[in-house]
Amino acid sequence: MKIIEIWFDDNYIYGKDEEGNILRQSLLWYPRLNAATNEQRSDYRIGMGGIHWRNIDEDISFESFKYEDAEPTPLQKFFLSHKEINVAEFARSLGINATLLRNYINGFKKPSAEREQTILAHIHKLGREMVNASF
Repeated sequence: MKIIEIWFDDNYIYGKDEEGNILRQSLLWYPRLNAATNEQRSDYRIGMGGIHWRNIDEDISFESFKYEDAEPTPLQKFFLSHKEINVAEFARSLGINATLLRNYINGFKKPSAEREQTILAHIHKLGREMVNASF
């Protein structure tokens, strides 16, 4: 498969392949591309295996447009959207391995429903602490 045309909206990069199929991926997977200007996004080259943006040092393989996880899960979306959260410290305060949490965020591993609820409960706990902070 080869992508022959690309375009963007606020949340996604879209690609049209040689057969006319329209595919998409969340820009949350590509922080530099997500933060890029329209001018930077339009300065790309389509190569043999993917798309390259030299000026922002970003690459997307054609194959990645076919991945099942083109759309982040709600857990992934939360952490990918909140870069201000230190994942290692969050994991430590939750009592899980930081590498494991990063693997959940990056889609290399999938948490059980119970683990996902534990993480969500910890996010809510921290949120309540922040809301109740006073100076």
